[in-house]
Amino acid sequence: MRTSPATAAAQALPAAPKETRSGTAYAHYVPALLDSYEKFGGLNKRESVNLPSKRAVAQVCEDLLQILFPGFHDDDAVSPETLPSLTRSRLVSVAHRLEEQVRRGVRVGNPRKSTGRTPPIIKAFLDAIPAVREALRTDIEAAYLGDPATLHREEVLLSYPCIEAIAIQRLAHVLHVAGAPIVPRMMTEWAHSRTGIDIHPGARIGRYFFIDHGTGVVVGETCVIGDHVKLYHGVTLGSRSIAKDEEGAAIKTIKRHPDVEDHVTIYPNTTVLGGDTVIGARSTIGANVFILHGIPPNSLVFYEEKQLVIRDKSARSRGPELDWSI
Repeated sequence: MRTSPATAAAQALPAAPKETRSGTAYAHYVPALLDSYEKFGGLNKRESVNLPSKRAVAQVCEDLLQILFPGFHDDDAVSPETLPSLTRSRLVSVAHRLEEQVRRGVRVGNPRKSTGRTPPIIKAFLDAIPAVREALRTDIEAAYLGDPATLHREEVLLSYPCIEAIAIQRLAHVLHVAGAPIVPRMMTEWAHSRTGIDIHPGARIGRYFFIDHGTGVVVGETCVIGDHVKLYHGVTLGSRSIAKDEEGAAIKTIKRHPDVEDHVTIYPNTTVLGGDTVIGARSTIGANVFILHGIPPNSLVFYEEKQLVIRDKSARSRGPELDWSI
């Protein structure tokens, strides 16, 4: 049997020394690394406070999608006979794990003090799940009606990244409003990493919300979005600048991001900035527009083409007198 080039190359490598295989060969690197932990931080030290776990929150998000859309995030369909027991076990499991992560977040800054804040937060979250599902039904409908490329509502659930991003944001928003720190942002950043859609958990979003394509969309913390709003990829609803107090520290409690009223469509790569900026109802904002001020209702906003020339390429051989600059 012939030996492949890759196998031959691997066999030609010298064997690792015994001390390398046992781990002692590189032990002299450890003191410098430990010293960097002390100097530069970045260490979750158990004796001070155990921070929320990124892996645990990610798994909670995965399991929440199973609760929201049974069978759509499973290998198989869910039978009506097993749905009650399956839902019960999933909800109990998620509630316990989410409660632990929220408790860790609440205790940041108060590591040894029991605040009593976590149980009401979890109760508010669990109470809100049916209402979140109702809102998501409208989002799925908006995607189905708003995109001629889809033939089935099930296709939206199975393949549209906006539904995952919006679903997690709506759940994270409940936690955010209930007073949970850190964990809501971890949830929306998990969705961001999967979908390319970055929606802060503080943003308030109405029903029938659709993000077409989605990659590169940014929705800031203090945004208020009405009903029947459609965003395309690359849209930013952001802040104009960071206000600072007399000591130069950023003021984080003011309105920094725009509002978008009902029945607004914003096309790709448009940027809308500022807490005082309001996009009026039933307006359409064209692609590649930069907006720093309010837009009245019923507006059509776009850049007029200044210089776009289209010519027959075959005319180029007829003489040098033509100007080919565009």
